[in-house]
Amino acid sequence: MTKENLNDLQAFVAVARERSFTRAAAQLGVSRSALSHAMLALEARLGVRLLTRTTRSVSTTEAGNRLLNVLAPRLSEIEQELASLNAMRDKPAGSVRITAHDHAIATVLWPRLAPLLKQYPDIQIEFSVDYAFTDIAAHRFDAGVRVGNRVDKDMIAVRIAPELRMAVAGSPEYLAGRPLPITPQDLTEHRCVNLRLPTHGGLYAWDFEKNGQALNVRVDGQTVFNNTFLMLQAALDGLGLAYVPFDLIQPHIDSGRLLPVLEDWWPRFPGYHLYYASRRHISPALALVIEALRYRPDDAPR
Repeated sequence: MTKENLNDLQAFVAVARERSFTRAAAQLGVSRSALSHAMLALEARLGVRLLTRTTRSVSTTEAGNRLLNVLAPRLSEIEQELASLNAMRDKPAGSVRITAHDHAIATVLWPRLAPLLKQYPDIQIEFSVDYAFTDIAAHRFDAGVRVGNRVDKDMIAVRIAPELRMAVAGSPEYLAGRPLPITPQDLTEHRCVNLRLPTHGGLYAWDFEKNGQALNVRVDGQTVFNNTFLMLQAALDGLGLAYVPFDLIQPHIDSGRLLPVLEDWWPRFPGYHLYYASRRHISPALALVIEALRYRPDDAPR
């Protein structure tokens, strides 16, 4: 197989997975036009149509889906074997792609991985901010981060952070003259800063727990974000109550810029866990990332 043919097959897999020439072209580092022409040429050489194109989407034909199911795991095996050659180098090298919540990246991943990058200049790490439960295999990530250790079959979860506590607070400006909520249901009478979830585009229902009683409340307000830090800023700017991790909100409570509400209902969740495919060969770079992130309660703060 020539290099050109292999490149075209890799490009086909990218288009089929992304269902978009634009996204696949960005991933491959080529123009959309060049990618489209490459796929037309591949179909002409094979004598069969692989992709169904419309103005809004791209999907695989029956033949294309069959080719994808055969190609994807074999190309992945080739990539894994090439990555394993890094183990023979004097210095660990390679790329690691991680999908994670913005709070996890800012408070856990970056503080621990920045020193690693300085120590190993041949390692590259790509961070992708996402609130969804991303299928890391389908989207070609090496690892993902989510709260808790419940992951899909064939995945390994490694704890990387302590227990996560969520909190609700608002600015003195916003709360002035308003009755403080006594129960989570009282939040329906307040303006709240909402979080838009990528899955189905719904708004996140705030979770609460007290004395073993768990409940969630759908709130309303003037602002909706898909970023934790912007939600916090909206609360600081007096736009309503925000529901964010306690470690982010605590300094502002301590300084008086925010006032806590419903403290006895603030829930706790298992800490962040890094998850990755169990049957995939672990590259030296990913192995270093895992060890750098692994949570050790007895360790001195890092």
